[in-house]
Amino acid sequence: MCVNCIRNEVDITEGIPKHATLHFCRNCERYLQPPGIWVAAQLESRELLTLCLKKLKGLNKVRLVDAGFIWTEPHSKRVKVKLTIQKEVFANTILQQIFEVEFVVSSQQCEECTRLAAQNTWKAVVQVRQKVEHKRTFLFLEQLILKHNAHKDTTNIKEAKDGIDFYYGSRNQAIKMVEFLSAVVPMRYKTSEQLISKDIHTSVSNYKFTYSAEIVPICRDDLVCIPKKLANNFGNINRLLICTRISNSIHLLDVNTLATADVSTTQYYRQPFIALGSAKSMVEFYVLDVEPLGPVDGKKILCDVHVARMSDFGRNDEEFIARSHLGAFLNPGDTVMGYDLTRANFNNDEFDQLSQTELPDVVLVRKSYPARKKKSKQRNWKLQQLGKEVDEMLPRKQDQARIENDMELFMRDIEEDPEFRANINIFKNEGNNAVHPEEVEDMSDEELPEISLEEMLDEMAIHMDEPDNVQDEDMMQM
Repeated sequence: MCVNCIRNEVDITEGIPKHATLHFCRNCERYLQPPGIWVAAQLESRELLTLCLKKLKGLNKVRLVDAGFIWTEPHSKRVKVKLTIQKEVFANTILQQIFEVEFVVSSQQCEECTRLAAQNTWKAVVQVRQKVEHKRTFLFLEQLILKHNAHKDTTNIKEAKDGIDFYYGSRNQAIKMVEFLSAVVPMRYKTSEQLISKDIHTSVSNYKFTYSAEIVPICRDDLVCIPKKLANNFGNINRLLICTRISNSIHLLDVNTLATADVSTTQYYRQPFIALGSAKSMVEFYVLDVEPLGPVDGKKILCDVHVARMSDFGRNDEEFIARSHLGAFLNPGDTVMGYDLTRANFNNDEFDQLSQTELPDVVLVRKSYPARKKKSKQRNWKLQQLGKEVDEMLPRKQDQARIENDMELFMRDIEEDPEFRANINIFKNEGNNAVHPEEVEDMSDEELPEISLEEMLDEMAIHMDEPDNVQDEDMMQM
């Protein structure tokens, strides 16, 4: 037989389907790769071509020479592939043939998008709690989660009374979140599981998992009194300390000697302690004189500070001499926040064990800026926030005012501490660049800490309503 007769008599494409179906999820824009894997692929890409070829069962009996896409309208829900195959039909006779396969794109929702659509469908939840009177720690934790995109796998985020709940569609994603939290904050967690259903024929059980994470109740600027045994572990450090920073451990500082102690999570829960006072119990003092003593530990300079209460300033002559680490920041005439131990009454067993020689009159924590209270300046920067679901019951006015106050204190901490804001993504606020003339006069009296433009990021804006052809024209002009 001649070549033309062989082509007419023999069909090497027999057994290869000419029509097939591709399942496509419109929410996440992924294609189904049987049995249950969803892969992301663009039109006319190598990934999509590989997926189409795996759908054709008879290709293993022939030799595939070439494969490519035939252009179709993107909205036609049709994908056409042109295939070139070879096969030996007779002795020493190889026949080559070209044919087309049409794939119909069918919409099907994947399991992850199904769980997102029904927010009550979850397999694991991470409940993060901290029993303190403010939410500054959670505000900082929220920024860390946004910077590292640790919330990308959540199906829902709900705000609770003392924390946040993160819901996930699988247990592995919840474990990944717990490991991230353990790396950024000192915490411990407990695991519990609840049986939802069980198949008696296959012994397959369906569980819901709950991870209860508890952050240590110690925050930045807190005054603490550590146990004596724990103080001996850090070289017999002074037991009355202040908390300077919270990371995966608790960073404590002795204002008398500039000695530091990093208390790990294991050490804390082995010998726990609570905060004697928080930022809300601090008192404002007026700086009368500063006497540097040394030594210098980075930005910390040991000094003796003569202070008087702002509430008593001008009424009486009561003064205090406090040993402080703020020698590089304080000058006569400044104001500083600290703890007044002469009027404090702490209900703590560790604090009661301290002798009178170990108790100072005043413990200074940080410099304050009274000009912030006199004016409400619109900042030229802003922070992103998680899309949290709030409880159905609206918070009371007192709770709402407390939340706004915590947010204001958190923003002041970001402006005043460059090391603190190094772990936070700060974005430009284009709508609040104008400064009122009265504010310029106030800034001449006292220079307030500000965030430079180099530290700010441009917020990405995605215009979903703009047609594709308009975007293409803009790219051509660029």
